[in-house]
This record gives sequence, C-alpha cells and structure tokens, in this order.
Amino acid sequence: MKPGTMSPEAFLGEAQIMKHCDHANLVKLYAVCTTEEPFYIITEYMEGGSMLQYLRNDKNPLSIQAMIDMIAQIANGMKYLEERKLVHRDLAARNVLVGEKISGVPVVKVADFGLARKLMEEDIYEARTGAKFPIKWTAPEAATCGNFTVKSDVWSYGILLYEIFTRGQVPYPGMHNREVIEQVEIGYRMTMPKNCPEQIYNEIMLKCWDKHPDRRPTFAFLYSYFDDFFVSSEVAFENFLAICFVHFVVCCLCYFFTYIHA
Repeated sequence: MKPGTMSPEAFLGEAQIMKHCDHANLVKLYAVCTTEEPFYIITEYMEGGSMLQYLRNDKNPLSIQAMIDMIAQIANGMKYLEERKLVHRDLAARNVLVGEKISGVPVVKVADFGLARKLMEEDIYEARTGAKFPIKWTAPEAATCGNFTVKSDVWSYGILLYEIFTRGQVPYPGMHNREVIEQVEIGYRMTMPKNCPEQIYNEIMLKCWDKHPDRRPTFAFLYSYFDDFFVSSEVAFENFLAICFVHFVVCCLCYFFTYIHA
C-alpha cells in the first residue's frame, strides 16, 4: 500500500475484516506487515489478475455460460458478506480477482476490502463528510447522502454485470460523474448491453438499480438466480415445447373431427 493512502487504523481495520472472512469466493488473507510504511497485506495468489483486466483482454474468450458462472460466484461471495452484515462499498470489476480455471470457467473472488464496514443494528453505514467514492458504481442514496447498506452493494453488483457483459467498458459511457448523479436521480438507467440476455437485464439489472433500496434483490436471491439460471431456462424451454406439442395435438384433433363431420 502506498504511504499516506490509508491510516494505520484503517489498514488494520481492513485486515481484521479480511481475516474473519472465509469463503471460496472471497480473497483469503495470509498475513499483514505494519512495522513501517509502506504497509503490506499478503493474500492468496490469483493468477488471472483483476477481472477488469481479464475482461478487456481479447485473449480471454468468455461464453455467456462462463460469464453467468462468474456472476454467480461473485453473488455467492457477496451473499457471505450480506449474511454477516458487512457492506463492501466498492464492488466493481477492478476489485474482483480471477484465478485458475475449473471446467473451463475461471474462479473469481471478491477482493479489496479497503472500504468495507460492519453494519450496526440499523443496517446503515453513514460515510464521513467529504469521503470520496467511485460515483459510477455507487447507489444514489450512497452517492448523495453517504448512506451505505447491503442494498447499495446490490446496486454496484448491477453495474458490475454491465462491466462483464460489455467486456470491461466504463459504465455510463460519455457521462461525467456529476451528470451521472443528476441523470440517475431523474430515472435514467443504462440500456441493455449488447451481449446481455434480455431476461437478465429486465429481471436482475433493472431491479438492482431500483430507486428504492428495499425493492432491490438480496445477494441470496441473486446467487440462487444465477446458480440455477441454465437449469431454470432449460426447464422453461422444455415446458414451452410441451405446451406447443399439446396445442399441436389439440389443433390436429379439432381439424380431424371437423373434417370427419363435414
């Protein structure tokens, strides 16, 4: 960590949070070094680097199936934080690390707990006055009032999905931070990315960006949704085929009896 970028107290706070987080989709902390600046956090090695770099590298082909698997992994890690009333506050592709591939799909883990905080009983963390945040990833209630909750992380998760489906494009292209705040406040939402399934955009991304935090989905729901995405889609398709077949048989019978009685 560069000298002066974080106080020793904040640094140790991040380390304490990471130390108590043990999940397959969260980066593991091995050790800290605070004898003198610069301070160091030693974590597990993730060979693919940041997800943002990985997405932008054309040498890393990603199918829709692989993207959705990675999306589910991130939701699983965030579900763990949600269950422990931890708010990340900086969920973005740059803060997700990519590891080895299993069955052709990279393992991904949420990292960078530098902004993470433990929520109190009211489930709201109020940022200090003058604190700076990545506006294009930050929920409106957090950007304007400094109120962070698990549901503000859910908003950021929706932005992360945009990054994944666009292979690392910056959200709100062509808009500066002030314009983003103003436009989001009056109801603007980014359009569906080119490679994003319409179902995911309508059922998940737009709901993650609901103006009302309590209407946004939980990470438990998001993990379940994406973990079962292709199974659910296959069942729905099979049901559709069954309905079509029944409709076809009924039409044939109607035609047959009409022809016989004619």
